[in-house]
Amino acid sequence: MSHLTTESELSEALSGISLEDVLTRHRRERKNLQAKIQALKKNAPKNDKKKRKETMEEVARLESDLEKRQATELAELEETQQKEEPSSQRTSDEPQDDLKEELCNDEGEENTCTTQRVSKAQKRREKKAREARQREEDIRAAAEDAKFAPKAVEARTIQAKLLDRKLAPHSIPSDGDCLYNAVRHQLSQNGLAAHSVQELRNETANYIRAHKDALICYMTNTKTGNLLTDSEFEQYCETLRTTPAWGGQIELKALSSVLKVPIEVLQAEGPPTTQGADEFAGPNLLITYHRHMYSLGEHYNSTVPIDQADTGNTNESG
Repeated sequence: MSHLTTESELSEALSGISLEDVLTRHRRERKNLQAKIQALKKNAPKNDKKKRKETMEEVARLESDLEKRQATELAELEETQQKEEPSSQRTSDEPQDDLKEELCNDEGEENTCTTQRVSKAQKRREKKAREARQREEDIRAAAEDAKFAPKAVEARTIQAKLLDRKLAPHSIPSDGDCLYNAVRHQLSQNGLAAHSVQELRNETANYIRAHKDALICYMTNTKTGNLLTDSEFEQYCETLRTTPAWGGQIELKALSSVLKVPIEVLQAEGPPTTQGADEFAGPNLLITYHRHMYSLGEHYNSTVPIDQADTGNTNESG
């Protein structure tokens, strides 16, 4: 479907289309997008950090655009069908009045024929009304299902936990550098020394190399599940340093130690975890972990005081 620039164009395009048709197309669009994302990831140069970052930004944009457009279409479809239902009933009524008048001129057969034709018209109207009600119920059901999707449940749970602390989420781009940008933002929020993403990656890689004996027992090959070999460990550190590779618990431990500050991670399931809580004085850097926000994988966001949410909840540049 081509991009629709106005609500009137969207309404016109959806007129006469059933919810089942729209949902089928939405599934097909999501499947096509996943295929496109896989192609983008496959074609992104592994050793070109800039190109890799641009690819991840493009993937996040494509996912966001599709999600917003599909949500808009479902809402517009419900509104369009609500507008069309009374109109369709009036249309079916008008010919019936003409039919009655025409049949009244046929003496002797007026009552039988009129009664028969009116009954058929009534059945058609009732069928259309049932179909319209079913469409509305399907749309409401789809919207209700979306509320309980893992992504939506996770977002509501994290927001509620932040609200208890008088905090709000602060969005960080999903470009592979989200952990480092979330930490950068928290350093700024707490008035601590600033670092670039590359500086944080370099220091993290250096720390992991320097503490290989203590950390390698927690590091496994994602394909085989086996502990990393020496060569795989070296490749891991080099990939961390030179590409927008995602970070996890190992990197959080390293960042806390390098920056000498506790890093607290709040997530939807389970209690918060804090790296460096027993080693360094606060304040904690508080970031949020999202398992379901993006189909590509895990994501980290930052936080701001709730009174800064309107002005502070903008994307942090990478």
